[in-house]
Amino acid sequence: MPKSFLGVGWCFPIELDANGQIKQAAYEESVRQSIWIILGTAKGERLMRPDFGCGMHDLVFAPNTASTAGQVSEAVQEALLSFEPRIDVIDVQVTPGSQGQVLLISLDYRVRATNNVFNLVYPFYLERGTVP
Repeated sequence: MPKSFLGVGWCFPIELDANGQIKQAAYEESVRQSIWIILGTAKGERLMRPDFGCGMHDLVFAPNTASTAGQVSEAVQEALLSFEPRIDVIDVQVTPGSQGQVLLISLDYRVRATNNVFNLVYPFYLERGTVP
């Protein structure tokens, strides 16, 4: 399959290039940014697509336990299975970060069209108001 199947779209977050045009994300970078958007969107956040997003945001005030990590892992896998058909999820590991209120989600995935394997680490904060 050609890489063009992966698509080209606006960069996230939206930025302008040197010519004042909206930057584009292409192919594997488009996929990576799509994953980031899925994980960063809470279910119900988009009015016209209330099912879109990841259910881990329901756990934002949950304690930092193995049970919470398992629920986050399951929510991530479910969201990516539903909303990112261009990838196969190989593994999701959820571990506590150096701060007690953060979980680090390490995602290994394969882009189907190119068979390339990538890793993405997404920080999930268990307390609102906490910033990186």
